[in-house]
Amino acid sequence: MKFLCLFHFAPDAFAGLTPQEMRRLDDATIEHDQKLRASGHLLVASPLADVSTEEVIDRRRPVRINETDGPYAEAKEVVGGVVLIQATDMAEAKALFADDPIAAHCRIQIRPLHESDRHSETGEGRPEFKPG
Repeated sequence: MKFLCLFHFAPDAFAGLTPQEMRRLDDATIEHDQKLRASGHLLVASPLADVSTEEVIDRRRPVRINETDGPYAEAKEVVGGVVLIQATDMAEAKALFADDPIAAHCRIQIRPLHESDRHSETGEGRPEFKPG
């Protein structure tokens, strides 16, 4: 099974960390990603650019005008990184992040992908994931 893992950060998630501590944290998360890759679980991992660079497409109907208190919708936390993994089940997926150093600074949301989901009348499936 494939699982998408979203890393949610509060605006002050790294408040108080020195540049050296941030560098060590970055290095530790890269080491963790390398461990997941070596074990055959990691498909893709990447931090995301700052939320100020995002663009949002919202075509929901009916159109409603909402005011928010920032560039993020409805929540103070923002998705700051994504990881796509392969695991046998949710228990294994969760266990893969038990020692992830970034977990001390964020909330990790793990969701299985619908690998057999079909949305067309012809029964044609979605394109398969092909790592670059």
